Amino acid sequence: MPKGEGKVLAQNKKASHDYFIEETYEAGIVLQGTEIKSIRAGRVNLRDSFARVENGEVFVYGMHISPYEQGNRYNHDPLRPRKILLHKKEIDRLAGVTKEKGYALIPLKIYIKNGYAKVLVGLARGKKNYDKRESMKKKEAAREIERAFKARQH
Repeated sequence: MPKGEGKVLAQNKKASHDYFIEETYEAGIVLQGTEIKSIRAGRVNLRDSFARVENGEVFVYGMHISPYEQGNRYNHDPLRPRKILLHKKEIDRLAGVTKEKGYALIPLKIYIKNGYAKVLVGLARGKKNYDKRESMKKKEAAREIERAFKARQH
């Protein structure tokens, strides 16, 4: 199965608008207790989340996993930092690249693959405002072409 395949439960749509995604990495995520049940129910939000390399480990911040309804006292803090599981070589490479100005690690998707929760993390470079406008113009032009093509076929 290629990267990003499986049952997608949450997606960071804002990421492609705000960043140029240069590389993606599929990673496992360390969860506690009832968090997997909330993720399977699709009660996770990736907006404004980011990852950071600290002491040879990668952590995701700002990922909101809603408390599980039947979890009562076993629930955890919805915004706690969560560890991401990557190979040592990948972590070392990402640590070097993210030290450069303008690069960030952004969680793009959460999905279930072979029974495990996976996170698709993108190595991203921030867009400037004029880049965002350029992207929107390209998208709009592609939509117009598609509309004209559909109208011509009917």
